[in-house]
Amino acid sequence: MNLLRPSFFFLCCILAGLTGNGQALPRQFTLEQVIEIAQKQSPDALLAKNRFLKSFWEYRSAKAQLLPKLSVDAQIPNFSRTIVPVTQPDGSDVFRETAQAKTSAGISLNQNIGVTGGQVFLSSNLQRIDYLDSDSTAYLASPLIIGYKQDIFTFNPYRWSKKIDPIKYDEAKRKYLEDVEQVSITATNYFFNLLASQIRKKIAEQKKANFDTLYKIAIGRYNLGNIAENDLLQLELQVLRAESEVERNKIDFEDNMFKLKSYLRMQDDQPIELVPPVENADFFDIPIDKAVATATLNNSKSLSFRRRELESDREVNRAKHTDRFSAQLYAQFGLSQNGEQFGEIYRSPKNQQQVSLGIHIPILDWGQAKGRIKMAESDREITRTAVEQERIDFEQNVYLQVVNFKMQKRQLEIAAKADTIADKGFEASKRRYMIGKISITDLNIAQTDKDNSRIDFVRALQEYWVNYYRLRKLTLYDFKNDKEISIDFEKMR
Repeated sequence: MNLLRPSFFFLCCILAGLTGNGQALPRQFTLEQVIEIAQKQSPDALLAKNRFLKSFWEYRSAKAQLLPKLSVDAQIPNFSRTIVPVTQPDGSDVFRETAQAKTSAGISLNQNIGVTGGQVFLSSNLQRIDYLDSDSTAYLASPLIIGYKQDIFTFNPYRWSKKIDPIKYDEAKRKYLEDVEQVSITATNYFFNLLASQIRKKIAEQKKANFDTLYKIAIGRYNLGNIAENDLLQLELQVLRAESEVERNKIDFEDNMFKLKSYLRMQDDQPIELVPPVENADFFDIPIDKAVATATLNNSKSLSFRRRELESDREVNRAKHTDRFSAQLYAQFGLSQNGEQFGEIYRSPKNQQQVSLGIHIPILDWGQAKGRIKMAESDREITRTAVEQERIDFEQNVYLQVVNFKMQKRQLEIAAKADTIADKGFEASKRRYMIGKISITDLNIAQTDKDNSRIDFVRALQEYWVNYYRLRKLTLYDFKNDKEISIDFEKMR
């Protein structure tokens, strides 16, 4: 970790020079602050939240299918004036004009039974007919009706919903946590892209200032006859190139600042200054076996594998019960009474019962049912094979990600040391050029090495933090603090 501190010092010195270049004082942000803002208000964070809320209400709606449902139905009123045939005592029909006003109201309570797929219901109804021609009234009341409907040997969607929906909801929870970690990855990339642009912009400005100074010195040396005209022209060319580079890097800097502020949904025009996350790069060991185990346990893909297998089993079961032998049982018991006065219809109600059993027996379907079953079974085998391969690939991906993260410590130390050496090398080359020991070409090479090493160090930092958050996304585990990543989902509803 000590190898990183010289480079961190150089980065801070470079970024400190950015403050005085603008009129507005820039706000400083660390990587942690940028990620925190992104997780709260970035477009990706808001989309992830709404995707989870959609999954929550889907799960809530699925559970509500097995809860009692209370409803009221009414018709107030139904008026009709028409001519209808009326059968006479001798069997003949005559047409009579009738005028009626019908009013009805009912309340019902229904409950689906998840285990059997049937439905039990309870209802109460009241009807009234006003005969306008004769100025009379009739009532019919069913104070209590209890019934049960049951499909036999048919597909039961409630039983499969009870198995699959909780898995889907848990999968949505884990997917949301992964989306939050993906926001961290995206914000980290935006952060380092702007950080690299800031450094390149400052490097270009320093480079231009250096060549301006060298060019002025070279003019004096040329007038004294100490350097050739070609060397003077080379320096003048470098000054022009440095000016062009300043303009290009300024545009690139503004572009990356706009992208970061847009992602963070920051509407103001105040510039941003980023603090390099060097001292926070705490190196810690991650056991590969533990990473694979936590990823298998926590990642949404594990639940996705189980859900897809259950869904394929469900479709096979659906195919086996579609257009096959089936029956439907309907049973109802109730009380009813009629009368011309309202008080009469609730006195001594009469029993009413209804029981029916309907069956469906396919005789000839030319193999359609068998074909549906075979196709569903083939789809199930395809799903199982795909899931098995995806599970292997997933574990391999976790393994490679851990190995890659373990390499970042050494890569970052190498980049830091190279940055320090290149910076010292350039200062030495600059002093030697001033006393005429090396040519302008050698100085340019040293300058290029210094600039590239500085940017390589920033990119190494970026790779370290991106890999860190990728590993968090795969495992949903914070290895730094040795705890699982979680949030309070109750507060999101």
